Amino acid sequence: MTTQVTELIQSKQGQALLAQMYGPQHAEEQGARYEKLDASFREHFGEQEHMHLFSSPGRSEIGGNHTDHNHGKVLAGSITLDTIAVAVPTGDNVITFYSEGYDKKYVINLADLKPNTEDDGTTGLIRGMAAGFVELGFNIGGFQADISSNVFAASGVSSSASFEMLICTILNHFYNDGKLDVVTLAKIGQYAENHYWNKPSGLLDQMACAYGGLISIDFANPAEPVIEPVEWNFQKNGYSLVIVNTGGNHADLTEDYASVPNEMRAVAKALGAEYVREISEEDIYAKLPAIREAAGDRAVLRALHFLAENTRVDGQVSALREGRFADFLSLITASGNSSWKWLQNVYQGGASRAQEISVALALTENYLSNLGDGACRVHGGGFAGVILAIVPNEKAEEYMNWMRGMLDTPVIVVNVRQHGSICLNAELN
Repeated sequence: MTTQVTELIQSKQGQALLAQMYGPQHAEEQGARYEKLDASFREHFGEQEHMHLFSSPGRSEIGGNHTDHNHGKVLAGSITLDTIAVAVPTGDNVITFYSEGYDKKYVINLADLKPNTEDDGTTGLIRGMAAGFVELGFNIGGFQADISSNVFAASGVSSSASFEMLICTILNHFYNDGKLDVVTLAKIGQYAENHYWNKPSGLLDQMACAYGGLISIDFANPAEPVIEPVEWNFQKNGYSLVIVNTGGNHADLTEDYASVPNEMRAVAKALGAEYVREISEEDIYAKLPAIREAAGDRAVLRALHFLAENTRVDGQVSALREGRFADFLSLITASGNSSWKWLQNVYQGGASRAQEISVALALTENYLSNLGDGACRVHGGGFAGVILAIVPNEKAEEYMNWMRGMLDTPVIVVNVRQHGSICLNAELN
């Protein structure tokens, strides 16, 4: 059966867009993914006109581990894993959607935007994003959608931010003529997480999902973060970005995540500042005994990690721009060591049996040491979830198969894609 979505996907322009988004070798399978979602939409909502396709990628945080929340710097990229939707505007105040893999019909009445204790995480986030649009003076309205995601849930590649930027992009396109910029969309997603999900997140995840490509971001002024594209194609330069799902789940680690920015800020506060970006290593050294007493030793180590990591991001960006990839890999290794020893986010405090990330890092470090090439580090928030390994292309399959055999968990290659969160129809007009 030929449908509006089929015509769009199978058109010459549609195939070219899919090739840009996912790589030419994946265009056919990704097209089938959208067509499958279209069939599910029609099953749930019947035949509709004005069908729209949306895509919002996950993200890889390549440099800058736990820096954004203290106004630091990051190097990140949107990736080829994404959350997609087939959607139509309804013109009313009700959002209705189904999500592949979940036996539930989600219905959110936008007439009530106050936090609701009966909301689950998904419903609460949507209500929070709608509230964020309204608070900033933008329009909201209802839509019907079917949604599907291949972004690992609760594993460090920002499945939540990918979903948030998908919903924000739908509302932006349907009811605001697409006029909201990336920073505004990211802030709305952060607002929903902070106020409707009780998650003290920074802006990194939403920015990287929404913007697209490999980018450096400086959050010295979070109201106006400085975003700079970084031109570098890892695979074309001989290396693969490999995401290893270590088997742990970070869905219930809010307290662990919150402790990182809170402890860093405690060090800043002991020096009369609000964020670690406002102090220096020398400031800490000058009053070390008093800071240790006031904030604790782990807080001191985490603040020192932040300051060194901020400098490393500058070094990583410069190394890529100047083609010094060996130096870049050394900085990734240093980042991983700092996260493990100083930031201490590879396992929960006191955990002795469940240290999935530590095991994955140890295996990978041994593999890369024997290889004499590559780098690895904890990826994202940490404590559970995934690691990032940068492996020579010719060894990527071997490494992935070995890790799958060791851990019995998903291991995949991800590519940085140039498209952030988009409406495919708008891209093809």
